[in-house]
Amino acid sequence: MGIGYLLRRGLAAGAAAGALAAVFFYLVLEPVVRRALVIEEARGNADGGGHSHEEPLVSRSMQVFGGIVTVTVAGLLFGLVFAVVYAWSRNRLPGGSDFGRAVVLAGLGFMVFTLLPGLRIPANPPAVGDPESVTRRTLIYVLTILVGLLIVLALFALDRALADRGYDVPRRAALAVAGAVVGLTLLFLLVPGSPDGIPADMPADILWDLRVASLAMLGLLWTVLGVGFGLLLSPRTRTAAAAEPAVAG
Repeated sequence: MGIGYLLRRGLAAGAAAGALAAVFFYLVLEPVVRRALVIEEARGNADGGGHSHEEPLVSRSMQVFGGIVTVTVAGLLFGLVFAVVYAWSRNRLPGGSDFGRAVVLAGLGFMVFTLLPGLRIPANPPAVGDPESVTRRTLIYVLTILVGLLIVLALFALDRALADRGYDVPRRAALAVAGAVVGLTLLFLLVPGSPDGIPADMPADILWDLRVASLAMLGLLWTVLGVGFGLLLSPRTRTAAAAEPAVAG
């Protein structure tokens, strides 16, 4: 199973994941963003209309088109990176098949790159957020990802060390879960949350809907990527398994 083979499967799975996530973006997330823009426009009018007559540099339709393209391209890039990481970690991942390993890797990717940062720096609608806090939010976001990666790598190292000492799978799994709980607890205690407050005129349902839709869109991308990649590898794995008895005979 060469790297070229894996990259082609990763690209195909990433294309499917990006396309479905783009459809989700347009049908589910974009309507929530439009509701938030109404709040932002009303706020500008209440302040005297200072911003209401300014023409945006990019039209709303072009912003939507750019978002769709961005999500689609992100899926392709995720697919390529996913294939490379899978090639490196295949023998280290739990799971009894390539499909299971791909799903596990996608789950870890969702946790580290989407869920944990989303809990510390949740997505905000256009009418929420201080432009002066962008740098701080970015640093917290990156720090959360780095700490999440360290936790995952530490758990892999712990599992390998326990396996070398002869621990069985149930005991290793229990200790890995305990280590994950400790690591995540430290992450939420040590890494600060979002510095932005929520304006009083922002309805809670818009804020909630946008954050849930953002996580759901990325969750869909990771799910399709992992499942699609695993399914594309399954025929090759079955073919190899079927050929082994013939070779042995």
